[in-house]
Amino acid sequence: MNKRKMFAVVAAGALSLGLAACSGSGTGSNGSATNAGNKVPIPTVKMMVGGIDKQIYLPYQLAQNLGYYKKYGVNVELSTEQNGGVGAEDAMASGQVDMAGAWYIHTVDFQSKGKDVINLVQLSGAPGERVMCGTKSGVHSAADFKGKTIGVTDLGSGTDELAQFLASQHGIAKSQYHTLAVGAGSTAIAAIQRGSADCVVTTQPTVGALTSKKLAYTAVDLATADGATKALGGDWPAAGLLAQASWVKSHQDAAQKVVDALVATMHWIDTHSAADIANKLPSDFVQNATISKAQYIAGLSTDKGQFLPDGIMPAGGPKVIFNMEKTLGVDTSKISISGTFSNKYAQAANKLEGTAITTTPAGADG
Repeated sequence: MNKRKMFAVVAAGALSLGLAACSGSGTGSNGSATNAGNKVPIPTVKMMVGGIDKQIYLPYQLAQNLGYYKKYGVNVELSTEQNGGVGAEDAMASGQVDMAGAWYIHTVDFQSKGKDVINLVQLSGAPGERVMCGTKSGVHSAADFKGKTIGVTDLGSGTDELAQFLASQHGIAKSQYHTLAVGAGSTAIAAIQRGSADCVVTTQPTVGALTSKKLAYTAVDLATADGATKALGGDWPAAGLLAQASWVKSHQDAAQKVVDALVATMHWIDTHSAADIANKLPSDFVQNATISKAQYIAGLSTDKGQFLPDGIMPAGGPKVIFNMEKTLGVDTSKISISGTFSNKYAQAANKLEGTAITTTPAGADG
């Protein structure tokens, strides 16, 4: 997940990956699409995702393909960040887009710098990442990072922070290992093949490609709830829906409708197989030059447990994030845990759906 240097605003329907905005006959003067049948304004929301073809971020596109944004009355224009531009969360914070599909940890980063960004719905309880190490690397845990080159999506990214935190737990400072920006997909695979990186912190489907090619193995599992708890000390809320608090305040209806669609999507994921999910995604998400559809489905089957069925921020999760940020030197002294997220939108969405909340919700203390 690139945090600093990824950006490409792509209008829905123009992206070859199959991104398409929900239907409408046009755009009203208030920036809302209009329904051709009854002329009722439909709010339009621009959302950028931090790598929309990554499995950790699949709910945003899946909601589009299932028709849920349209069903719940909102037109979502999806785009994805790309190498060489601004990250999704930075695009949102600067007002280039309204919402970002990104990691919850960014709310803490932004608020520490005086930017009031909040998390509206939580989609996963684990980072979905794995530290994949080359077969000749000699790395079998973060305790072996010293003197090695660790590939991350980008310098300063969430994967960079994860690597720092994992190393710090074994008394290894960032200066004692080398960090290399390798992106994801083919560029991360090439870094392992060339030996320019001993390990890469990455997600499915890159994980599946590295495994199937017998180039690397999992040294640290951050893709499952059990793995995250073992390595990070508890649930680690990752993928969520971020927006500026001021935007949310002035767009309550639109914000709620987007959350309604995403919570419905999380229930759909919970009740369907990895193959069902893959069949609803754009074909080039699940089968391309780096991975076959069978490998994509296998990886999703293994890591599907990272997704939360109800969109609720899990109890203890924010506290784990805050502890990690403090370890990395982020000043959280003026930040309230309860001010970084809200469960009320997901709770309302579950009530609308008539579904039970199964995640124990985080409170004011995380």
